[in-house]
Amino acid sequence: MINVEVTKNNNENAVSLIRRFTKKVQGSGVLPRVRSIRYHTRKLSEYKVKQKTLKSLKRKEEVTELIKLGKMPEKTSRYSR
Repeated sequence: MINVEVTKNNNENAVSLIRRFTKKVQGSGVLPRVRSIRYHTRKLSEYKVKQKTLKSLKRKEEVTELIKLGKMPEKTSRYSR
């Protein structure tokens, strides 16, 4: 990881120091790289994908059974007229 370091010159005020620091950070390319990996998730294993799929299929079967028995209202569209 790249560290950006800025030291204060003797006649420099805080605002110009911050401005110089932000310019260095933008020039180094740290922010675009961090933003690109921010929401990265690793690929699930085949076993995990299979377990997730089986779980969702089982839940679908349970819901359809409950709808048939009348214990759960049938899903309606949000925008039905």
